[in-house]
Amino acid sequence: MSEQAEHYCLRSQLSWRLVTLQALLLAMLIVCLISALCATGFLIVPRDEDHVISIVQGAVARDGKGDLILRPTAELQKLRDDTPDLWFLVRDREGRSLTEGAVPPEFARIGGALDQISQARLGWQMFEDDPRKPPARLKRVNSDAGPVQVLTATQGPMSSVKTALATTLAFLAIALPGLFLMACATFIATPMVVKRAFAGLDTTADEARRIDFRQRGSRLSADHLPLEVAPLVTAINDALKRLDDGYSRHQRFVADAAHELRTPIAILNTRLESLPPGPEKTRLLEDSARLATLAEQLLDIQRFDQCRNPFVRVDLVAVARNVAADLAPLAIAAGYELSLDTSVDRVETSGDRAALERALTNLVQNAIQHGGRRGTITIHVGSAATIDVSDEGDGIPQGERTRIFDPFYRLAPLDRGAGLGLNMVREIARLHGGHVSVLDGPKGGACFRLTLPPAPFAS
Repeated sequence: MSEQAEHYCLRSQLSWRLVTLQALLLAMLIVCLISALCATGFLIVPRDEDHVISIVQGAVARDGKGDLILRPTAELQKLRDDTPDLWFLVRDREGRSLTEGAVPPEFARIGGALDQISQARLGWQMFEDDPRKPPARLKRVNSDAGPVQVLTATQGPMSSVKTALATTLAFLAIALPGLFLMACATFIATPMVVKRAFAGLDTTADEARRIDFRQRGSRLSADHLPLEVAPLVTAINDALKRLDDGYSRHQRFVADAAHELRTPIAILNTRLESLPPGPEKTRLLEDSARLATLAEQLLDIQRFDQCRNPFVRVDLVAVARNVAADLAPLAIAAGYELSLDTSVDRVETSGDRAALERALTNLVQNAIQHGGRRGTITIHVGSAATIDVSDEGDGIPQGERTRIFDPFYRLAPLDRGAGLGLNMVREIARLHGGHVSVLDGPKGGACFRLTLPPAPFAS
C-alpha cells in the first residue's frame, strides 16, 4: 500500500462524467434528428439558391445600350442543362430587368418594392400554403453590370463545405444551449444529491473514529446508508466481530495459562524454601518470584481489560508503604537497600487500589532486576500525586525510553524478564488518566515517574 493514498472527489468526478454522458447523448440525438430531417427534406436540403445567384452574378453584363444581358458562360449553360425549371429575375436600380424561365406571378413584380433591401428570403406559411411552392431568395450583388438585384427560387447544389457549416451551425444552435443548461443543473444538483445520499456515511465514520481497541463489541451502524455502501459497513462489522472473537480466545488462553502456572510455581517456592541458605538459593528464589510475577501480570492483563473495578479514593502513601514492605526482603536479598520517601503523610487519587499496587510493584521489581545489584532503590511519593522509583544502576538510553513500554520489548536481548511489567504500568496509568515517564535518576540511574490525577477535595 502506498504511503499516501490517492483520493478523488466523488461529487466532481460524477458531475463531469454525467456532463460528458449528456454531451454524447445530445450529440447523438442531434445527429440522428438532423439526419432524419435531411432525409425527409424538412431541414437542410443539399441545394441552395445562393449557388444560382452566384452563377447569374458572373454572367450578368450590359450591352451597348446599357440594357442587362446574360453572357453565355459555361456555368450558366451547365445550370440550364441541369435545371429544367430554372427561373430568375435580375433588376438594376434604374428599373431595367431581365428574366429567364417562368417567373411565378407572386414574385414577378416584387423586386421594385424591395430596392432598399440587400437580401431577403420569401417563403410560405407551413400547413396553410401549398408545400410544393419553393421559397424565393432575393439578394443584391455586385456584377460586371454594377449592383443588381437577383431573385430566384431555383436551388442549385450546395457545396460540401457549406453543407458542413450549415449543419454545424444548426447543431451548435440547438445543442449548446441545451448542454449548458444540463451542465449547470448537473453541477448544482449532483453535489446536493451525493451529500444527502452519503449523510449517513459521515455518522458511520464518526462511530468508527470513536472505536477503542479496549472496548469489545463495537459495531458500525448501517442505518440511513445507501445500498451500495451497506456491504462495506457489513464487511467491517464482520471483521470487528472476528477480531473480538480472536481477542477473546487469546484472553482465555492467557488467563488459563496463568492459572495453570500458579500451582507449580507455588510448589516450586515451597521446595526452594526448604533448601539450605546460600547464593544459589537466593537466585532460585528470584527466578521463582519472576515466574510468579509473570503469572500475575498475565492475569492482570485480562482482569484490567475486562473486569475493571469501580474507582475509589486511594492513598498513594499507603500504597507505597505496602509495596515497600512486600518487596523489601526481595530487594535486600538482591543486594539493595530499599528506601521510602514521602513529602506528605497522605496523597490521594481516584482509582483501583489493586491496580495501582501492581503498577508500583512492577516498577520496583524492574529496578531490582536492572539496578545493577548495588546502591539504594528509592520510592518517593510527591504531593502532586506522583510516585518516583529510582535506582543507581546504568540508566536507560534516551533512544530506548519510549520503546521499553512496548509489550515483550526487552532492553537486553538476553534479559530473563518477559517485557510485560512496564507495559502493564503504562496501561494502568492510562486507565487512571495519568502517564508514566523515564527520567535520569538523582545518582545516575533510572527514575520511573508515575503521574496520576489528584483526587478532588471532598466537600
